[in-house]
Amino acid sequence: MSGGRKKAMETLRGNICRCGWCAPLFLLFAALVPQTARALPSFARQTGLPCATCHILAFGPALTPYGQQFKLNAYVQGNGQAPLLPLSGMLVGSLTNTQKGQDGGAAPHYASNDNLALDQASAFYGGRIADHVGAFVQVTYSGVPRRIHWDQTDIRFADHGHIGDMPLVYGLSLNNNPTVQDLWNSTPGWSFPYQSSSLAPTPAAAPLLEGALAQNVYGLTAYTMIDRTLYLEGGAYRSPAQRVLSLFGADPGGGSPVRGFAPYWRVTLQHLFKSIYASVGTFGLVARLTPGGNAAAGTDHYIDLGADTTFQWQIDASSALHGNATFLHESQRLQASEGPSTANGAANHLETTRINLTYAWRQTLAAELGWFAVNGSTDTALYAPAPVSGSANGSPASRGFIYQAEYIPFGKGGPYARTWLNLRMALQYTQYLQFNGGVRNYDGSGRDAADN
Repeated sequence: MSGGRKKAMETLRGNICRCGWCAPLFLLFAALVPQTARALPSFARQTGLPCATCHILAFGPALTPYGQQFKLNAYVQGNGQAPLLPLSGMLVGSLTNTQKGQDGGAAPHYASNDNLALDQASAFYGGRIADHVGAFVQVTYSGVPRRIHWDQTDIRFADHGHIGDMPLVYGLSLNNNPTVQDLWNSTPGWSFPYQSSSLAPTPAAAPLLEGALAQNVYGLTAYTMIDRTLYLEGGAYRSPAQRVLSLFGADPGGGSPVRGFAPYWRVTLQHLFKSIYASVGTFGLVARLTPGGNAAAGTDHYIDLGADTTFQWQIDASSALHGNATFLHESQRLQASEGPSTANGAANHLETTRINLTYAWRQTLAAELGWFAVNGSTDTALYAPAPVSGSANGSPASRGFIYQAEYIPFGKGGPYARTWLNLRMALQYTQYLQFNGGVRNYDGSGRDAADN
């Protein structure tokens, strides 16, 4: 493994990389529920490289610079034994406990606390389609809502060129979730924590880019990486017809389709300094939504502006320190939603800050710490009192820490890395210092932030 990782890093410094995005079929325990897919055995078979070549951990999803290049180049590189049909599978299970149970059950068919769940069973198509075209396509059975649906999808075209003496990669991404095509683990599509429980309460408010549009839109973006330093991307998203969403099993709660097109952009500067990699960037989205699909009521306008940075320090051949920081500001003009039962005022704002640090030892054990904060306009209609999920004072403010430990025994080469199996076992604890605007009795029904 060490030799393969060293060779990969040397190749990255010398030219545009030919990498292997790899990994797993996995089972995850202890309060973890998936938000996104990870990496695939079909990628590992195609490249002939162990998972640790392209991931901070031998499981993923956090990518090394070498792994980023594989995704940038449309998932097509490789000299391994690519399967005729690059199919993979994944199972995820969890046990979720909160300090205080939820009256009536954490979800339909679940108890108020201490819930064991089969959270996800997924099938993937992942790998080369043609010389310049590759795909990451996921179909998922979600065990908590008990439905089958299309999940993360990223179909790419990529090619190489030059601007004078500067090499560049350029391409297109057809995808169904803004930021799922991103190369960095600081943007919402792949951000820490890579899993979290859907059976534990979560803050009421989040910007559109933090998952509100996921699998409810489709978009085409064009991108380029210039001289392995400057990344530029731009495109737009729109909502499919409701019958199409129903056919794909999309979340029936996604009832505010995008009106017209929603422009998206991404700009990043990156550099590799021997054993340290760093990037800084910005991204954003402008969207008009039609609440309830009622075009006659008008639209709500959203502008999301984000800034992010990431670094990776390769301490030695098998250990690394990895950090991300993201700030996302959303301006809202809720003309269609303004009213006593929906929103008190048309002008609102929302902000999220997320910082995380991961230490990975020998690509096998990891200790991770995350900080998050949500702040925004007070609105007693948007954030109304309600047991568990509501806010007694109309504030969306939430903040806290996430502590996580992981064990990943495979994916580093050797007899247990035959490109068909990987395993992640993890324990995660979320500590809420504030929840939906309060510390004590935040929901107006006697529940405290620490109860979650």
